[in-house]
Amino acid sequence: MDLLGDWWTPLVLREAFYEVRRFDAFQQSLGIARNTLAERLRRLVDEGLLEKKPYQNEPVRYEYLLTAKGRDFFGVLMAMNAWGDRWLAGEEGAPIVFRHERCGHEGHAQVVCSSCGEAMTAQDTRPRLGPGYPARLAERAEVRERFGSGSGGETASAAS
Repeated sequence: MDLLGDWWTPLVLREAFYEVRRFDAFQQSLGIARNTLAERLRRLVDEGLLEKKPYQNEPVRYEYLLTAKGRDFFGVLMAMNAWGDRWLAGEEGAPIVFRHERCGHEGHAQVVCSSCGEAMTAQDTRPRLGPGYPARLAERAEVRERFGSGSGGETASAAS
């Protein structure tokens, strides 16, 4: 969240998905201060979500292109967009719609189980410790209680 914790960073990435590439175009589209934009672009380049490529030599000017890591952020933006469309869009409807080029229909983000394909909701999904969870924290009683005793899908009550 250090990388994406401010509200400008997801907006810069959103504009990159809308094919905005150049500093002045980002600034004009977002109405963001030049120093703030420069910092966000620098951080996104440093973190590998954007790459900076020169498009002009004298003076040197750059465009910012999404990397594979940056393109993987698309699902996050789609989920944020779907939430906004559901809860914030006015009577006129969604301000931006997304056309799925493969099927030709407009669609929205939906979180589905990668195994069965059914929708995953907060009501029927439980977090479990994964293999990368720090062992020193996993030993804490409150962590075991919150996440169950293991990552194998067992619940805290089933593990007791």
